[in-house]
Amino acid sequence: MSTKAVESKTDPALLAHLYRRVGFGATRDQIDQLAGQDYAETVEFLLNPTPETGIPDDELTRYMGGEAQHAYLAIWLYRMLNSRNQLQEKMALFWHGVFATGLIKNEHILSGTNQIEMFRRNGMSDIRRIFMGIAKDPAMIYWLDNNENHLGEPNENWGRELLELFSLGVGNYSEIDIKHASRAFTGWTFAQSPPLYPHGYYPADFLFDADDHDNGEKEFLGHKGNLDGGDIIDIIVKQPACAAFISRHLYNFFVADEPQVPTWNDLPPQDPELIDAMSKAFLDSGGEIKEVLRVMFNSDSFKNARFKKVKSPIELVAGILMLAGEYTDYRPGLAEYVQTTTFNMGQLLLNPPTVEGWHTGKEWIDGGNLTERVNFAVEQIGDGLSPGIKQIIDQLVEGDSLFTPESFVASTLDALGPIDVEESTREALIQFASNTESYETRSRVVRMLRLMVSTPDFQYA
Repeated sequence: MSTKAVESKTDPALLAHLYRRVGFGATRDQIDQLAGQDYAETVEFLLNPTPETGIPDDELTRYMGGEAQHAYLAIWLYRMLNSRNQLQEKMALFWHGVFATGLIKNEHILSGTNQIEMFRRNGMSDIRRIFMGIAKDPAMIYWLDNNENHLGEPNENWGRELLELFSLGVGNYSEIDIKHASRAFTGWTFAQSPPLYPHGYYPADFLFDADDHDNGEKEFLGHKGNLDGGDIIDIIVKQPACAAFISRHLYNFFVADEPQVPTWNDLPPQDPELIDAMSKAFLDSGGEIKEVLRVMFNSDSFKNARFKKVKSPIELVAGILMLAGEYTDYRPGLAEYVQTTTFNMGQLLLNPPTVEGWHTGKEWIDGGNLTERVNFAVEQIGDGLSPGIKQIIDQLVEGDSLFTPESFVASTLDALGPIDVEESTREALIQFASNTESYETRSRVVRMLRLMVSTPDFQYA
């Protein structure tokens, strides 16, 4: 639909699907430009982010900086909308959902935001680095009470969740493993940061208290010795169960909605062949997440899993804002979309509800949340005056595809994605197009766009 003709090597619909999953969407013009290269080349670009393809940190600090929660959320949403390193931002969001840690308990903004920055830096590195990073992370230490895990008085909260929700899953460890893992992490705490007033926020730093560490013999997953936390992580990452568990987390986030994590011991994965292939890449590479992602994104299962995932609130909001094209500069107002809008839809970044994170899939949608989602999407289409929507309208009006209801619907769906809809939805859209043929052309397009973003199909990525 774009006026910029590019020789296509990759199906635009496949690229649109890729960018809905690895990021938060792409405009039709961006899709047309990307279509000039092979799909695998696009995947490699996404897997290898660089500072040059991101947003300069000094610009973000200058125009949007601040220590408050709303300032950081505005910066993160700006990155989601404008960074070419889309997968880097999506991986930060992925790990934020897996290692769910919230300001509702921590109440220390720098610890929460530093954790997200760690996910951005390390999110596609090896799993050992990721586990070690989160094990030494002050926000996680406080969230799961490892600062209360002492010699002779172990607190098992961190040890249990490390095995149950983060690395292995229920059924792949014993209660004895939890107890001994917890002992191995005694003394892993953090130094108290200075008071907020009068000088502002200071980071909390990891601290290993050797006098509080249990140096006794431990037994964990068949290994015996004076094991410490690093040893526990080394043992975990070599387990086939860890490879399968992390692969299923990635599949659930990027490919298709799975049941919620606590059920995984009872319910097999939807696509065991892909999980096996991802697990093999994990084990063969020593837990390199980039290698697992490469296998996943290049698989036929991923390519064919279009519109199989309910968009999370932040995915929906970021995708619509990208479509509208209002926030390509450093204007104020972005924080409200993350704090108020997504909260009303059931998701507030930096504040997951529990250690399980957010329940995903169709649990994102109930009567109230769906109303919020549809109203927000329609509101952003508005009267068609935002830069992105205006460009879509101009291209449709200038084209020759609005003469029949069928071509009108097809062209508008193409301009929005391309996106697919169920046949029943397409028939309803064609009927609407037939009923509005007497309307002024621009008004007719705006009404059609509003209707399309109101459809059940638009809730899926």
